[in-house]
Amino acid sequence: MFGKRPDGRRLKNLAPIQMIMPYVMKTRNDSMNMYEDTFNCEPWDEYIKEKETEGLKIGYMHILIAAIVRLIALRPQLNRFCMNGRIYARPKIWVSFVVHPTLRNDSDGTTIKMCFEGTESITEIAQMLNERVAKETVHRTEENDTDKLLRTLMHGIPGFLIKFVVDILMWMDKHNIMPKAIVELSPFHTSFFVTNLKSLGINHIFHHTYNFGTTGLFFAMGKEKKIPVVKNGEIVEEKHMGYGLVSDERFCDGLYFANSLRLMRKFMRNPKLLEEKLDKKVEDVE
Repeated sequence: MFGKRPDGRRLKNLAPIQMIMPYVMKTRNDSMNMYEDTFNCEPWDEYIKEKETEGLKIGYMHILIAAIVRLIALRPQLNRFCMNGRIYARPKIWVSFVVHPTLRNDSDGTTIKMCFEGTESITEIAQMLNERVAKETVHRTEENDTDKLLRTLMHGIPGFLIKFVVDILMWMDKHNIMPKAIVELSPFHTSFFVTNLKSLGINHIFHHTYNFGTTGLFFAMGKEKKIPVVKNGEIVEEKHMGYGLVSDERFCDGLYFANSLRLMRKFMRNPKLLEEKLDKKVEDVE
């Protein structure tokens, strides 16, 4: 109600053009920017094999999430969000994604939300992801708290009241009075969302961001494929993986996004850069 939220602090020392943007573009769907890129999979495959010999199970999803976490830790403006015309900075880095116990048509997915400090190495992130995914799939005995919250909204409330309740929650979120417990469980209140379309065998898409919650970055990882590239003056085939990114442009400018994406490409080309822990993440402005 007074600018204080459990998931972020309000930023006041911003350029005037940044401060007015959330009033010009009032929703995330209104302010979506779309970007795509592809990466040579060879360094990833070599790294995955190397870690397998060390007893660590790691895959493309682990590398992508670790790269984004490191990117946000070094480029804190990417960890901002807009709410009710104001811009906030998150204290930590959250990721949301959906996993399926199996890829059968009737397999229900479960939503996972995880929190990182931003200083973790790729091996630490991979271990945390493996433990959490195993808990939500092979070792799962009941719904997690996030799924329980969503089920309560959908089945614990009469159908004709669901829209009213969701509208109330969005109003509470807009005015910073959403209960902390709901914010912490909501997968829509996150630094970035990831969808792994590679596991479904299809190409990446541009997935919309949500007007509910605070998600400002949505990454969609696609199926790898062989493409022709020029190498040493010759055309050769390389296995590449593409991803699509949809971002909320209101909380930082295009130059900052562009420089951030160049750094992202650096991490994607060489996952070993993520092995060293950060002493501390870069803090945003006051």
